[in-house]
Parts: sequence; C-alpha cells; structure tokens
Amino acid sequence: MNWQIQQILRRRRAAETGAIPAGRGGALSVCLVYPNHYSVAMSSLGFQAVYKLFNDQPDLVCERAFLPDRDELALYEKSGDTLVSFENERPLSDFDLIAFSVSFEPDFINIPRILRLARISELSAERGAAEPLVLAGGAAFFINPEPVADCIDLIAVGEGETLIPILADFLVQYQQTERRELLREAADLPGIYVPSLPSSSPIARLCAPKESPPSCSVVLTDETEFGNMYLVEVSRGCPRGCRFCAAGFVYQPFRQQPLELLKAAVCEGLQHRKTIGLVGAAVSDHRDIEALCEFVVQQGGSPSLSSLRVDRLTPSMLELLAKSGHRTISLAPEGGSQRMRDMIRKNLTDEQILDAAEAVARAGILNLRLYFIIGLPGETDEDLEAMVRLTAAIKDRVLEQARAHKRLGEITLSVNPFIPKPFTPLQWAGMCPLDELKHKVAWLEKQIRPLANVRLKVEELQGCVLQALLSRGGRELTDLVLKMSEGLNLKKAAKVCAINTEHSVTTTLPVDAVLPWDVVHSAERTRLEAEYRAAMQVIGVSV
Repeated sequence: MNWQIQQILRRRRAAETGAIPAGRGGALSVCLVYPNHYSVAMSSLGFQAVYKLFNDQPDLVCERAFLPDRDELALYEKSGDTLVSFENERPLSDFDLIAFSVSFEPDFINIPRILRLARISELSAERGAAEPLVLAGGAAFFINPEPVADCIDLIAVGEGETLIPILADFLVQYQQTERRELLREAADLPGIYVPSLPSSSPIARLCAPKESPPSCSVVLTDETEFGNMYLVEVSRGCPRGCRFCAAGFVYQPFRQQPLELLKAAVCEGLQHRKTIGLVGAAVSDHRDIEALCEFVVQQGGSPSLSSLRVDRLTPSMLELLAKSGHRTISLAPEGGSQRMRDMIRKNLTDEQILDAAEAVARAGILNLRLYFIIGLPGETDEDLEAMVRLTAAIKDRVLEQARAHKRLGEITLSVNPFIPKPFTPLQWAGMCPLDELKHKVAWLEKQIRPLANVRLKVEELQGCVLQALLSRGGRELTDLVLKMSEGLNLKKAAKVCAINTEHSVTTTLPVDAVLPWDVVHSAERTRLEAEYRAAMQVIGVSV
C-alpha cells in the first residue's frame, strides 16, 4: 500500500480520542462507510451513533472508511491501491458487510465511486458470491432510496437504534447462506427493503424507542467542523410541522431526552471538550433547554445551539448564551414575507422576528445569521422586497443595541433555494427554475449591497438542482449517478443519459401521482395532502 496514504491514515488515527478498538474476533466484519471526506463524516453525530451501535453488537466488529479527499484520491489512482478501512487498513472487499450511512442525497454520487475504489461491483445485480453484502441507511435512504437502489443489496428504512440489532442478529445467523436466499429471507425483516426483489407493500419506517439514550460524540478529533465540541442529541424530530421540512414528518413522534440523562451526557462531554454542542432539529423546543444550558454553564462549559426558534427566546436564555461566550445566534424566519411564512406554516410575524433580533443584540450577541428560503411556490417580487425590508429593519434594531455596547456586529443572510422533499406537504410542488433563481439572487445581491454590515451568502444553485433531482427521482437516475461518479458534472451526465433535469425538478406533481418514494410507507399521506392544499390556498392555487 502507498506509504503516503498510510501516513495520512496514521496521522488521523493518532489525532483521535475515543475510537473503538477494532479487532478481528467477531463473527461478522462490518465496514461502516460515510460517502464523503473524513472531516465531513466525523462531524456527523448520526454516523458516530451508528458506529457505536454496530460495535455494541456482540458478534460484530466494525471499522470505518471514507471517501478519500482530492490529494488522497490522486495517490490511490497513482498507486492502483484498493480502498482500505481506517482502523486496520484492510481492503473493503475483505469485509462481510459494507454499510453506507448517508444523510444527504448528493452523497449518493459517491457510493459507486467508493465501490469502484474498493474493487466491489457497483451494481447489486453484478455482485458475485465472494463480494461483500452492501447495506445502506441513514436519513437520505429512508426518505427516498430509489435513485441509487440498484447499487445496494439491503436498505435499512428507519433509525439505527431499532434496526441494527435486528439486522445484526439476522446476518450472523444467515452468514453462510447463499446470497439470493439471504436476500429473500431479509425481505421479511421489519424495516428492511431489498431493491432487487418485487415488494408487495411499502416498507414501514422503524423509529427508535422513546427510551433510547441520547446519541453523543464517540470519537473526538480536531479535523472536523465541530472539532472543539462534544455533541449531544437533545431531541429527535420536530413538533412544528413546517411544510417544507422532512424532520417534522419523518422522525415521528417528536422525542425529547430526559434532563437527567442529558446532564449525565454533559458531564461526560466536559471531560473532553469545554463546548457542548446541543443537537436536534428543534433544540429550542426541548422542554428543559434553558435548564440544560444553565447546567452546562454551571459546570464550567459553554452550550452551543445550532439555531434558535424565534418564539422560544427568553432574556435569561440569551443572558446564559452571552455569558458562555456566544458571539453569533442563528434565527430562521425562512419566509421573507408574512404570506410566504403563512404558506410554509412557519407561524411567525415580522414583529416577533424583529423583537427576537433586538433581544439577541440587547444581550450583547451582535452577530446574527438569518436563514431564508427563496423560490417557494407562489413567490413574487413583492415577497422578495418584503425580505429586504425585514432585513433592513433587523439591521436597524441591532444597530441601535450595538451603539449601547459600543461595538458593531454583522448580519449574515443565508439564502437557500426551496427544494421539494419527500414526505413533506410540499413534496408535490416543483422547484423554481434555475434561471429564475439566478435572477432572484442577482436582485437580492443588488438590494443587500448598500446595507452596511449585512452579508449575503447563497447556496450553490447547481448543487441545489442536483439535490432536488435526487430527492424526487427514481431508478431512472441510476445511469446519471454512475456517470457523475465517474467525474461528469450534472449537465454533461444528464445530456449523456438524455434526462431533462429542468423538467424533472420544476414539474408540479398531481397529488394522486405514483411517487418513487412510495416504496416507503407513510401513515401521514392524508395529512400531507391536507397541508399541501392549505399551503396552495394561501397563494391562491387550487389543487
């Protein structure tokens, strides 16, 4: 194996604390793969939780692997080496099971790329008896697995706390069984989808039991986005039901960890890091979030929250955050106008947003990050103008408080295009065409530029189109995924595969349409339809 690759792996291993020793004594060897670079993977609490769950199974030994970064990839290509595991530098093709953990749809592209590097057949139908079984799970797969389903032998539809013990017992029991027979038997397991077999009914998504302990950082390393933090999951799901967001509909019901368990996790985390990252789709909706933050501060730590709900801010909470060293607070109005916020069911008024921004600044936290969505169904120029007016009003409120603190802060507008997601009320709505999005962004840039201390940050639009395509696509995208995994960009791959990406992502679907993700059962279908109709009624569209 190339010595430079070995040096990279050994340096990263030496920088880690908390890694689980990987021996070779288990009945079943598993390589857990995150289809992105090491720094991205080790920032994912979900990936770390699955790593621990696999290693907690008595008959399994689990190692990790990642997509090599650009420099590593060049070394692999130059040497002709096969992709190896992180812990023991073992070829992936030597493992019994390759398990992909995938949170985001664009990482689908990296799955065949990794299989190719590992000398494992990219398509399930071409995989021989001597090759590992390929499993996939994670949020992206239990929302819509179809665009890359032909690359996967088994798909876990649901949360790992419930699925991994079931799957581990099965695989150990059937380890010596011929592959086709094993897949036929696996199709009868709850929450397991076998893409190569016809499915008589949609697969029910399995949720973790309410009493599952909080997921926490397992491996700590500075080579991640959150290298200075110990992460603790305070809740799962969201009680709000915003019509564009999958978290409130997929992770059911909303689950909040008991305060005492969270305090114990915090005490453990403070032995390793001063900053405790509190994780969840609705962190500020946790019933004891203020008490938890106060406990972190009392213990000499600093709580970090990914974002705060505008209508859940209190002066005491903001004082705590300021005292613990917070310099930036993220708020998510999402819709720039009242009309757009009503359409997505955000349930926030301009005055609530302005009061929240002023309260944050009054507490001495003068940097604000504001999340907005553009290109929502029915959005007009007036809605964008309302976003600019709201931003200017926020700036004025913050500036007034900044004078009292005798220092200035910065407001960052983080603007992302609307992307229709499966299992949300807006799954049937089309995405705004790319040219229109570009026009909206150019207009916003022109309007925001004169506002001092306000910065506009926009997600890369072509990447958003890819995400929308993979979010709502089916197996007709398999060839496109394969071509992109070989290095073609979306435009070239779509041309080769004769796929009209613009039509695919912008088309509004009939509510009675058969959807690719119907392979996953949804008990919420009636509610989703009702919410979609209510959303369209706000913008004057009849469904």
